[in-house]
Amino acid sequence: MFEYSSVIHVHSKYSDGSGEIPEISRYANEVGVDIVLMTDHNTLRPLRDGLEGWYGSTLVLIGTEINDQKNQNHYLAFGIKNTFDNRLSAAEYVKRVKEEGGIGFIAHPFEKRNHMKEHPPYPWTDWTTDDYDGIEIWNHMSEWMEGLTEQNKYQRFVHPLKTVERPNEESIKLWDKKALERRVVGIAGVDAHAYKQNVFGFFEVEIFPYKVLFKSLRTNILLEQPLIREPDKLEHNKKLVYEALRGGRCYITNFYHADSKGFRFFAEADGKVFLMGESIPSKIKEIRLRVNLPEIISEIRLIKNGEHVDSIIGTEALWQIQNKGVYRVEVFIDNNPWIYSNHIRFL
Repeated sequence: MFEYSSVIHVHSKYSDGSGEIPEISRYANEVGVDIVLMTDHNTLRPLRDGLEGWYGSTLVLIGTEINDQKNQNHYLAFGIKNTFDNRLSAAEYVKRVKEEGGIGFIAHPFEKRNHMKEHPPYPWTDWTTDDYDGIEIWNHMSEWMEGLTEQNKYQRFVHPLKTVERPNEESIKLWDKKALERRVVGIAGVDAHAYKQNVFGFFEVEIFPYKVLFKSLRTNILLEQPLIREPDKLEHNKKLVYEALRGGRCYITNFYHADSKGFRFFAEADGKVFLMGESIPSKIKEIRLRVNLPEIISEIRLIKNGEHVDSIIGTEALWQIQNKGVYRVEVFIDNNPWIYSNHIRFL
């Protein structure tokens, strides 16, 4: 597999971000981001303006963040060519993304932040739909703001990466529950805007600079073929990336703790290999789950049906599995959440 480190959920001047896409891409280049997935609000203008493609060593792909008239039910959509009227219900635009052949992820579904009136929470409320491909289970901006208090605000402004600790627990529980029914892909989002904020009443600072956030939450994507750095291969590259995301061949990592490239979670059964996002036939009697890590001693936790069932300390792990269930792994460095795999389903 060919591994690429991506940042998802990024805003530019086309909506409420402060940066131009070429500028944003330059920051991504500087910190080793391979793919940036842009999601300006309710617009695909940067796509029509020809801004999709390679910028140095970084591939920029253009999606959009859709919301309803109440500015709720935010949905990260990729692989579409049309935007939708926000008078549609969430269930309707989720369905239309699917019908157009796109992929979509529910953004910050359980957001509860309430410390800044100008930045209220934007939770997901329309659970009548089941057409979404996945869930943003870890959102940098949401977690940072939900933990903001008068006592810690200065520390959180100065150290925005240290204060992001773990995914939203409600999102994790929903993700594991839905995985018992079907494949639901988990991703991470930085929700980058590079806001300009007046601090202490007399000077302006940039909150969450793009380059800083690009060192935090990433979604690493595994492809069966390498990306090709040629302009006429853009559609080829897009198909590879979007199909890998749709299929769950990706995992979440907090780059702040360490570079996770080289992580693998897979199953061996009946002479075959099953990757994250795949399902093992129920007729198989026994499988082996394997984990490989970069050379960093870590705690590798096996999660079955949402429950922590075993831990191994090291750089690799092996479990013999006979009981059916939905399996994933979490990896911790010094008790800090580092990696969250997508599920392998054995039902």
